[in-house]
Amino acid sequence: MQRWRGYHGAPVGWGRSVVTIGVFDGIHQGHQTTIGHAVKRARDMGVQSVVVTFDPHPAEVVRAGSHPAVLTEQARKAELIEALGVDVLCVVPFTPDFSRLSPEAFVHDVLVEQLHAALVVVGENFRFGHRAAGDVALLERLGRTFGFAVEAAPLVADADTVYSSTYIRACVAAGDVTAAAAALGRPHRLEGVVVRGDQRGREIGFPTANLLCHRYAAVPADGIYAAWLIRRGGRAGQGAERLPAAVSIGTNPTFSGRERRIEAYVLDFSGDLYGERLALDFVAYLREMRSYDGIEPLVAQIAADVAQTRAALA
Repeated sequence: MQRWRGYHGAPVGWGRSVVTIGVFDGIHQGHQTTIGHAVKRARDMGVQSVVVTFDPHPAEVVRAGSHPAVLTEQARKAELIEALGVDVLCVVPFTPDFSRLSPEAFVHDVLVEQLHAALVVVGENFRFGHRAAGDVALLERLGRTFGFAVEAAPLVADADTVYSSTYIRACVAAGDVTAAAAALGRPHRLEGVVVRGDQRGREIGFPTANLLCHRYAAVPADGIYAAWLIRRGGRAGQGAERLPAAVSIGTNPTFSGRERRIEAYVLDFSGDLYGERLALDFVAYLREMRSYDGIEPLVAQIAADVAQTRAALA
């Protein structure tokens, strides 16, 4: 997959293409349907498929300070898009000037002049242009003017719930990682670097990896979770390594903690993870965060959490 920074990245002689556009945070099942349809149509037509997305999130530029929790960082998003068979990922810097492009200017400058769109595939609730003034109907009218077709992919839903990034963020914020995984089509993933903590876990026989994540990362609600810890590269000569982990998210009330932390106890593991960039794939919520009167009841509860984690990941 080619990766372009900005829509001016198209090489000289670039031909027609099938384009799909969106923030695509999470690459959830609805996104997968839309992107997958674009890829199929591009192959049918014998042209390149292009995914246009944005960085940073448009909300942060349009309404400063309103950046939503991020379900997938840019690198992870690119991996997931590539896995869908896309030919080109075009990441457009979302600047104040870009945000002021009218729907007509966006279509002319991006889709027609640069990407030479033969077909544009979007979700049926797609909005674009300054103040989100454009919709699918306007896109279709502009397509007739500029010579490209438009196909609107249906929204993906389960029962009465339409899968959307907003819905998944709400699930994650509530700790419902099972519902989030159903909408994503895979476990919700949190990525970060292992930093040194208070090392209390080591003192009580359950050493934890303290994960420092991106400031906008979608962190699940406080509680204890069963998760898979992903080490990229794993052991020397191996690919990614997946290890079972019991994860604590919260302020550690037993020790009167104030800083919210993400701590993973990796089952049956004795190595050093400091400084590594890791990922946690959340599988199940086990229980709420609690305060204990002393070390012994805390250790007993952690042992029970470990047993529950084994069962959840079995």
